Amino acid sequence: MARILSYLYPITKKIESDINGTLELTWHNGKKHLNSKNANYSYGSLQQILKFGLDKVDLTKVNSVLLLGLGGGSVIETLRKDFNHQKPITAVDIDPVIIEIAKEEFQLSTIENLHIVCQDALEFTKSTHKTFDLIIIDLFIDTQVPDQFLEIPFWKQVVALKTSSGVILFNASLEPNMGSKLTTVIHFLKSHVFKVAVYEKVNHTNTIILTSSL
Repeated sequence: MARILSYLYPITKKIESDINGTLELTWHNGKKHLNSKNANYSYGSLQQILKFGLDKVDLTKVNSVLLLGLGGGSVIETLRKDFNHQKPITAVDIDPVIIEIAKEEFQLSTIENLHIVCQDALEFTKSTHKTFDLIIIDLFIDTQVPDQFLEIPFWKQVVALKTSSGVILFNASLEPNMGSKLTTVIHFLKSHVFKVAVYEKVNHTNTIILTSSL
């Protein structure tokens, strides 16, 4: 019923999270979206932004994916349905409320080859011993990437988790101009002999960074 009525007017349910504040589940034009106070978290513009980046990745060479920042899991839907990519995905999110929403509202619990971890992304990168062919980083609290994910110690850990021919896709910023911390991250990645492509104002908003080995 909510899906049908949403073609007439948006239908919104608010959910409180200690980490992400007030979240909104909104039915609009027959599709369910997950939003924070000021940003789309899943199944709206964010899904198109990450699809833009994935379009530039040779997924036939990707046998394992690490997703840091689950949200509602729209990038997982994109991988599975738009790209028919069925290989294992490990998804990490610090917020148990977000994970519950993803499982119950967006049916992530029914997706095969998906392992969801409730843990801080920085701590996960320090503790895991696995490596991945594709690392997707989508770590926002509302419109901001927390500072620790723009610091070099985090990026050293990320680089250590990447296979030798692997790719990093970073949804980096909602800011109109890249800050000095993001510029430092880009220089760090280039110094590790990566080809770094920077795409600004993807979908008229976000900066996307995509790395590959030279």
